[in-house]
Amino acid sequence: MSADERMVIVGAGQAGLHIAEALRSLGYEGGIELLGEEFHPPYHRPPLSKSWLAGEMDATQLIMRAPDALLRKRISLRTGTKVRSIDRLHKQVCLVDGNTISYTGLALATGSSPRILSLPGVNSKSVLALRTLDDASSVAKALALCAKKRLPVVVIGGGFIGLEVAATARKYGLDVTVLEAAPRLLSRVLAPVLSDWYVALHESRGVQLVLGAQVVSIESNSDGYVRGVCLADGSSIEAGLVLSGIGVSANDQLAKEAGITCEGGILVDSCSRTNDPHIVAAGDCTARKWANGRIVRLESVQNATEQAKSAASALLGNERPFDATPWFWSDQYDKKLQMAGISLGADEWAVRGEMNANTSEAGFSVFHFSQGTLLAVDSVNAGKDHLLARKLLDSRVSPTVKQVTDLSFNLADLLR
Repeated sequence: MSADERMVIVGAGQAGLHIAEALRSLGYEGGIELLGEEFHPPYHRPPLSKSWLAGEMDATQLIMRAPDALLRKRISLRTGTKVRSIDRLHKQVCLVDGNTISYTGLALATGSSPRILSLPGVNSKSVLALRTLDDASSVAKALALCAKKRLPVVVIGGGFIGLEVAATARKYGLDVTVLEAAPRLLSRVLAPVLSDWYVALHESRGVQLVLGAQVVSIESNSDGYVRGVCLADGSSIEAGLVLSGIGVSANDQLAKEAGITCEGGILVDSCSRTNDPHIVAAGDCTARKWANGRIVRLESVQNATEQAKSAASALLGNERPFDATPWFWSDQYDKKLQMAGISLGADEWAVRGEMNANTSEAGFSVFHFSQGTLLAVDSVNAGKDHLLARKLLDSRVSPTVKQVTDLSFNLADLLR
């Protein structure tokens, strides 16, 4: 190993941190440069729209690794560092400050960014998105101001982030309206029966839901602060805060400009390798082509963590495919949704348990099938179902619809 051997990781979030640590755990002794555009050390993102926003944890609890812990592992963390370009020919990253860093291997863990609303008035004060810790701090301040002045909150977008913020805002006692352009909530990821259940859940907690909403503009007052949201039907909804939750896009521009193949994200194989043999990628910025030919981009802690391990192995010339069942979660009120597998393409659903949004009793699960084969399972307050679902999917064992709906049948027996 040469004295100047160095792995450079662009992005100091979940994926970037785990690539750095995996390199050390695999025995890599060269230099590791972890470049973070934010000024914070690596932190947990999932709580930002949930427990942290609700004031149930402080900023120190978000930190994944303190700088001292990284130093002990000989990982050099540079915060507030933005990469301008990648010079693949000379194997260098060029920083916006004019400096360059040479690399033996390069990992891209650039994450994703919120999609921007394209509406008149979108630049009004208190029209916010939530992705980073700084974003969450701004949203928290806006919620506190709304609570003080008794102003309502409008969420544009009925996805997970929007609904989680809506649930948190209700904890503040605020009036909340969610505007969703689609005819149902979470239509890209949930079966209609579960979309309807989420409608019932939020309405039972006092949230006003408008499905099929066509937002045409955002109004502001004379001070430039948001005043309301205007819809195509001529109605206007008062707001002291507008939260934009219309999804995210992969941060793949740096890769595209360097000539790295991208298709809705940085295209990687099962070992997190790009089309450049010296460059890997992991986390929300990536997309993968599955066996059925479909390009899929996953946004989850598990995907970032597992892809990071594959990426670190690939940088060292080894293969460690990431092929475990993907899983996700969302906390809203006292309900925890845990999703295992990808339900895209399902043609049949079966419910195990009783779906009742108004009770805190035992949960339920929705099993997704395609031509009789289990694709995914969505569990609400049913942790045992979720863990079993992951085992069934990993083992490629499919129960029948009849077995799923028969609570006397022990699905775990299928694994024996």
